[in-house]
Amino acid sequence: MPLPRPILDNRSYPQIRDELIGRIKVYAPEWTDHNPSDPGIALLELFAFLGENLLYRFNQIPETARLEFLQLLQIPLRPAQPARAIVVVTTDTLAAPLVPDDSELRAGAVAFTVATEVRALPLEARAVAKAKSDPPGPQDDAEVVEFYRRTLDAMPALAPGTTPACYQNAVVSDGSGPPVDFATAVDSTLWLACLAAGKATPDAVRTALVSHSEAPLVANIGFIPDPEVPIGAAVDPCPGTATSSGGPAVEWQIASKLDADRQPTYRSLRVLADTTRGLTQAGVVRLALPKDLDQLGTFALDDPDLAGTGQFPPALDDETAARVVLWLRAFRPDGTELGKVAFIGLNAAEVVQQRPARAEYLGTGTGQPRQRAALVHKPVLSGSLTLEVEEDGGWRPWQEVDGFHHSVEGDRHYTLDAEAGEVRFGDGIHGLTPQIGQRIRARVYRYGGGIDGNVAAGALSRLVGVPGVKVRNPFPASGGAAGESIAEALERIPGELRRRDRAVTAGDFAELARMTPGADIGRAECLPRFYPKTRRSETPGVVSVVVWPREDRKHPNAPTPDRATLRAVCAHLDRRRLVTTELYVIPPTYRRIAVAVGLQVQPGHGIETVRRWVELALRQYLAPLPPYGPGGQGWPLGRRVHGPELEAAALQVEGVEYLESLAVAGWDDTKGWSPGTVKLALDEVPELVEITVVQGPAREPGATLEPAAPTGPIVPVPIVREEC
Repeated sequence: MPLPRPILDNRSYPQIRDELIGRIKVYAPEWTDHNPSDPGIALLELFAFLGENLLYRFNQIPETARLEFLQLLQIPLRPAQPARAIVVVTTDTLAAPLVPDDSELRAGAVAFTVATEVRALPLEARAVAKAKSDPPGPQDDAEVVEFYRRTLDAMPALAPGTTPACYQNAVVSDGSGPPVDFATAVDSTLWLACLAAGKATPDAVRTALVSHSEAPLVANIGFIPDPEVPIGAAVDPCPGTATSSGGPAVEWQIASKLDADRQPTYRSLRVLADTTRGLTQAGVVRLALPKDLDQLGTFALDDPDLAGTGQFPPALDDETAARVVLWLRAFRPDGTELGKVAFIGLNAAEVVQQRPARAEYLGTGTGQPRQRAALVHKPVLSGSLTLEVEEDGGWRPWQEVDGFHHSVEGDRHYTLDAEAGEVRFGDGIHGLTPQIGQRIRARVYRYGGGIDGNVAAGALSRLVGVPGVKVRNPFPASGGAAGESIAEALERIPGELRRRDRAVTAGDFAELARMTPGADIGRAECLPRFYPKTRRSETPGVVSVVVWPREDRKHPNAPTPDRATLRAVCAHLDRRRLVTTELYVIPPTYRRIAVAVGLQVQPGHGIETVRRWVELALRQYLAPLPPYGPGGQGWPLGRRVHGPELEAAALQVEGVEYLESLAVAGWDDTKGWSPGTVKLALDEVPELVEITVVQGPAREPGATLEPAAPTGPIVPVPIVREEC
């Protein structure tokens, strides 16, 4: 039977007062003066006032009981999540000042701190790809043809079996232009020209780099791939899988000198740190530059026509080439491509929306079980707190745990409620408790987070405490999320009791994916045993989670998560999956469909209004996100798009007399548009790319759309085509 709910009294002061005055006629008919000046009426109004306050407190009992139940279950509110960004620092001085860790940056009132120290080298970056190009033909300008012939004549004789590969320079922008696809590079190599910054000369910069007191210096290279996930891109397992924990290997080299045959040679650089996982995600690569002056330079060519050929760096315009201090290049030894790149820059650092807190004294132990101590600042970032207790041998560090279920009597464990900024100790049986007189201190921790940290590109422009250095963020900060509200936590309780914060069933994976902090997931579906690389659904041990963002302004009809969203969901689920589960977090696959509707309108209704409402109804019915779709949860994965089903949705629109016809067509990369019911694969949902609604017979679906154009050992040869 249903659980009974208490009947609460929510009457207000005027209602209580009017009810009391209305009863006077029943219980005291001789009382005829009901004006506010009457002493009896004044007493009734006082009683109504006190009654309203009492009822207000009484109505808080169920809410208080729920909150107490939440405390009893020890389910804390989820804390706010900090935003992250990559910034680039620049300087006009040759001193190469250091921006240390925890340096503060500001975007208005929002504070960030530097997570990776960076030295502001007097260098600027220009990333170039040798993008494939067709060789010049008779239709090209005579100067272009002559340049091509001179270049071939200047090159050494090609080895047997090799052919020249023509290319043009594709330069990676500073974040304002489109990404560059390094899959089109003829040599699968990323070339990075390091230019002298400001008015400094290349020779002066080289001397400053090698003569610095802390030489050899470290160069921070910021990398941001194309945020959009290309259709059909290879999907890697989540980071917890050993096969992908470190990312693909990337070789970084610096241009050295010419050999005896006047061919370029390169020297490998030591990678000190790499948060990009092999240039697959946004992060920073730290390279140790050489200290020798002869290792910092460019190639002196005997013949200028050799510039950019073979293993030589790409040819630049005269003004830019005169500023080159040194050349770097990066490639994968296994020959795999780097993909699309949105930004590459020198002097880059990762910044986080956080602030470091000073050491705090939290009080002294009482010897009682379940002691609590409050921190000054909140919310506290996970994993940043270092807690110590003064014992007989001095200050001893204690370890943060999720709970005391596995703690024994002597374990120095504590739990942290990050949202409330509260530290909790054990009861003496499950976890040690601070004894009487033992002082407790927080040696260091970090706090911050919130949606205010998702600042726009260029907003981080103020660096505190480091003179002579400018800073900017080429891309917006992302990942910031507000803390969980009490209402959201109360809705989460039933699921938490069932899941225990572990992903085992298909429902667990979907629910936890939707709750990824900062990802703003609008929908998540779990496909057990679905292997995304082969798209087969009977692979043991594999779990694939399909996620949709709540909003996608670039693709409103086909919302697709970006790389950062997929990585955030991946990390959130990876900590909660079973060890034996091979986990994949993938974007949805869309099948392009077209719908054509022919209808007749009821008398008294305008055709344009009805037409727009029918189009809106079908768009919402085929939408992938809640609250739309057949059942209000978005179009189900793998469900066919059937014409009669869409007819039923269109007939529900007011003003439709009847349908003349309704036709559906699906796009196939080999056959083009195929009319009839569109069958979808297990991981597919429809993308409505065309809909026509007319009065009378329906048109042919897809008739107004053009089919997409097919996509499809060498020696690089540059081709220069002048553009007016």
